[in-house]
Formats: sequence, C-alpha cells, structure tokens
Amino acid sequence: MNRIEDGLVFPFPSAPELGKVIEVAPGILWARMPLPFRLNHVNVYLIDDGDGWAVLDTGIGNAATREAWEALLAGPLGSRRLTRLIVTHFHPDHIGLAGWLAQRFDLPLLISQTSYFGCLNISLSPGALDAKPYREFYLLHGLDAETTGLVSTRGHEYLKMVTGLPLTFERLVAGDTLKLGSRIFSVHTGDGHAPEQVMLYCTEEKLFLAADQVLAKISPNVSVWAVEPKGDPLGLYLRSLKAIRTTLAADALVLPGHQLPFYGLYTRIDELIEHHKRRCAAIAEACRNAPRSAAEIVPVVFHQPLDPRQMGFAFSEVLAHVNFMFGQGELEWAEPRNGVRRMIAP
Repeated sequence: MNRIEDGLVFPFPSAPELGKVIEVAPGILWARMPLPFRLNHVNVYLIDDGDGWAVLDTGIGNAATREAWEALLAGPLGSRRLTRLIVTHFHPDHIGLAGWLAQRFDLPLLISQTSYFGCLNISLSPGALDAKPYREFYLLHGLDAETTGLVSTRGHEYLKMVTGLPLTFERLVAGDTLKLGSRIFSVHTGDGHAPEQVMLYCTEEKLFLAADQVLAKISPNVSVWAVEPKGDPLGLYLRSLKAIRTTLAADALVLPGHQLPFYGLYTRIDELIEHHKRRCAAIAEACRNAPRSAAEIVPVVFHQPLDPRQMGFAFSEVLAHVNFMFGQGELEWAEPRNGVRRMIAP
C-alpha cells in the first residue's frame, strides 16, 4: 500500500534485502548495497537491456559490497548477463566497484567526463587532500590544527574506497539519448552535489533515475572543497533543481540513489530549495550578532556531534552556503583575526 508523508507518495514501503531485488517498473530492478557510514546504504538499479541487464551505480569498493553483488549474481540476476555499466557520479558509494564489475564482466563504462577524470584523479592521488594548500584552506576558515589534521586525513579515507577504473569510457553528455532495451532515456546532468552528475529520464513512462540530486528525506551534501575554494556549488545545485522542475513531469516516479523511490518530484524540489533558504537565514542571523568564521557557523547549522568525516562534510557544506550568500550580497568579509577569515551580515 502506498504511504503518503509530507506530500510524498512511496509506492514501495520497504527496501529490498541484501541479495534481493524489487521490480519498480517493468524491466527495472532495485537493489541495495551496504555502506559503512551513518547513511548505511546506496541504491543500484538494473535496467532491461535486451538480452541482459544494464547496471546503474555499483556501491562502494569494499568486501561487504562485493559479497552483496555475489548474492545478486547467484540469485535474481543469475539467469541473464550484465551488458554495460552506467555510473552517475564519482562519489565512492556510486563508483567504488566500477573497476571490479567492468573487469569481471567485460562491461563498457558509461559516465560523464567530469566524473571519470574526477575519480581517476582521486584514485591516482589518494593523499592529495592532505597537501599544504588544502590544510591552509581549513585553517583559514577557522578549523583548529587538530581538527584540520583529522579532516584532511581520516575525514577523507572514504575517497580511497574505489577499485580503480577501466582505462576507457563512453561519455554521457546532457542532451544525449540513451537506448536501454526498448526504452529511450534522455540524459540530464546536474551540479552541486557532484559535478556533471548524470540522471536519466524516460519521458514515455515518466521514470526519473535521479542519482543523489533529489532524495526523499535528506538533502544531498552540497560542499565547497579545498581544490575550488571560491566555488558556488549551492548556486549550481539550486539552478539544477529549478531546471529539473521545469523539464520533467510532476508525477514522475523518482528512483533515487538513497532511501525509497517516491512520487512528488515538484513537492520535494520545493522542500529542498526552502531547506537551503532556511540555512542561509540562520547563517545571516548568526553573522549579524558578531563576525563569524565558517568553523564557528558549523554548530549553527549542524547540531549533532560530528566525527572527522562528518565534520569535513559539514564544514564544506557551510562554506557552500557562505560562498552562495557572498554572491547574493548577503554577507561581507570582516577584518581577519589571528589569521582566520570571518564574515558579517550587512
């Protein structure tokens, strides 16, 4: 039975168990892979591709995920081959086992160019985020030396959880069409959560494979990273949401990268936009009382205790709001103190 929560409709009230699948539309299977984090799962999809299954996303590159794939391959996927591998973006929970799957089954990798080279860069230089310019980035915005050390090392350990990539790939570009079996999908890309993240939409059946761009109950992480300290990922993310809202059908079935599939695309987009407006308002209010560094804003936005990985995400997400607000004229830089940048709300 459908469940309606906050204007969203969930046609599948529970997720598939490990090693099993749920058919969410004719010829589209939904499976789950475990993650060793607070967000403890990632969704993968198998799409009928004629004589086999096209795979969308892989899970992270660790033993538990390989075991989950072995259970799928010995069970519900055992009677048909895998045809090709589509990866939505370069975060390890989506691309982590791409190398393993592609090599084992001789699969072509379909991916955006940005995602391919972004992952390749991390794979070749897993310690790069511990470099001096990146540590200085965290210190400049108010993290203490100990926390900076933890975020720069342990906080980025998850980025190494990939099994490498094939040496070649097939590029997916916004505006392309992709034929999988009898279905035609239009290729969309969005930024903010990950650069050039791929999403697929079947207009005829109103099926939206949304990756992490639109999730039902959580906001995807939108972060400024040290490699692009003046970036505006939040502005790009909001632009992407508005483009989805004007391009796709309101009653599309959303098949996301995490949590449950749902109906209510426009409702959820409106909620996500409002969520970020509220965060900007809270930051502005905090900066009216006194000049604040980005590190001092973290507990204004995130109220729970944070481990190094979570602190890295939280700090970088605060900076995404800060950079966006500077672009909108909602913040100004105050005089630095002790080498730390602080901002005020005019």
